[in-house]
Amino acid sequence: MEQLSYTGKGVGVALLDTGIYPHIDFKNRIWAFSDFVSYKYRPYDDNGHGTHVAGILAGDGSASLGKYKGVAPGCGITALKVLDRYGNGSRENVLQAFRWILENFRKYRIRIVNISVGTTYRTKSEQDILIQGVEKLWDEGLIVVAAAGNQGPEPGSVTAPGCSKKVITVGSSDMLSGKSAVSGRGPTFECVCKPDLVAPGNKIISCAAGTKGSYGVKSGTSMSTPLISGAAALMLEKNPYLTNVEIKMMLKESADDMGLPRNQQGWGKFNIRKFMSL
Repeated sequence: MEQLSYTGKGVGVALLDTGIYPHIDFKNRIWAFSDFVSYKYRPYDDNGHGTHVAGILAGDGSASLGKYKGVAPGCGITALKVLDRYGNGSRENVLQAFRWILENFRKYRIRIVNISVGTTYRTKSEQDILIQGVEKLWDEGLIVVAAAGNQGPEPGSVTAPGCSKKVITVGSSDMLSGKSAVSGRGPTFECVCKPDLVAPGNKIISCAAGTKGSYGVKSGTSMSTPLISGAAALMLEKNPYLTNVEIKMMLKESADDMGLPRNQQGWGKFNIRKFMSL
């Protein structure tokens, strides 16, 4: 693990993903990087997914003169690489990252954990270890935001750890019907309605890995999730004393009902103006 230009200012956000490329839009806001796949020391992203997610959450739009700006461009990034160049990873990699967060979240002022990764399991017992791991983060007071996954549209298709009843689970508002209806939906093994809410995730432009000023297009609930994490970071900048439960309830209060079943849309579509006015 390498500590980078850590300033301690702003809200800290941890991202579990394929890593992060030091794109110009992140400047000196990559506070820490830890690689649970190849154990390298410097930030890198040999897939591009993690960089794209980080850009949606925290990019400042420098390379595009502000056109492709993330939701919370003032937050600090802790990038935890749990997936390889093909987007694959083991459950143990993710659990290691959870343990690392528990040990280091105070040091890097991590308030939010963005998990734009997920996996499906055939039985409840197989996914329980991941659920228990992610719920330890929540119980420590961290705001955990997880993707619903792209295994929809069948019922019970929300991936782990997004199927945890405690964490904030995000689906894609524009991937609920038609050919692109892949957004995961509940109920979970515990008969909990999921996702909690939905946000745009189809054809999102964000930071690309490889060159310091390039952008790319990706789709999925992975892209919806950092919108919510970024909004939570903005809200904590406004009021740092809010708890994870309070943030979750504020998201519920500010969602716009799309008129779809609860296990499809959750509370509804995220409305950042409403959320930030609470």
